[in-house]
Amino acid sequence: MRTLISTAFVSLDGVVEAPGGEAGYRNSGWTFNDIEFDPAAFEIKGREQEEATALMMGRVSYEAFAPVWPQMTEDFAGYNAMPKYVVSTTLEDADLVTNWGETTILRSLDDVAALKETGGGPIIINGSATLNRNLSDAGLIDRYHLLLFPVLLGAGKKLFSDTDKDKQNLKLVESESYSNGIQKLVYDVIR
Repeated sequence: MRTLISTAFVSLDGVVEAPGGEAGYRNSGWTFNDIEFDPAAFEIKGREQEEATALMMGRVSYEAFAPVWPQMTEDFAGYNAMPKYVVSTTLEDADLVTNWGETTILRSLDDVAALKETGGGPIIINGSATLNRNLSDAGLIDRYHLLLFPVLLGAGKKLFSDTDKDKQNLKLVESESYSNGIQKLVYDVIR
């Protein structure tokens, strides 16, 4: 069974929207605006590329990453080389870029569950707030890699839904605090 890992930059109040400067969000670029850069805080991002065997995202994140990431050969070489899975009910094969390697469209959460049952290593979910909420609510995420930033953003896409559901326990398996106030929190989902 493959491990499904959600990785996110998240504000203290749970916002994950536009951390890198994507247009259309009031606080766009909040991960680097007014926060001192500490390379140690981002070590986990390199490790994720080394350990993951596939990348998963929703349609919106795919449409944001696909035109840019294939040209970013230094920062995203690992992700660029691995198979990609896009969860979407509307995206068609003709919509996929041709310079980003093997990409498969999954049409449902059932397709994600079936993929998890196949052989292979961990699958990383990048971006994809809506997909993350749906996968979490369906009990399909196995681990969270969170970089928690010392900011409150208020409005914005949240990592977790506000669905009324049973409590889900997590086990902290790794943590570290950095000089700029960022905290690394790695949790396994307890089943």
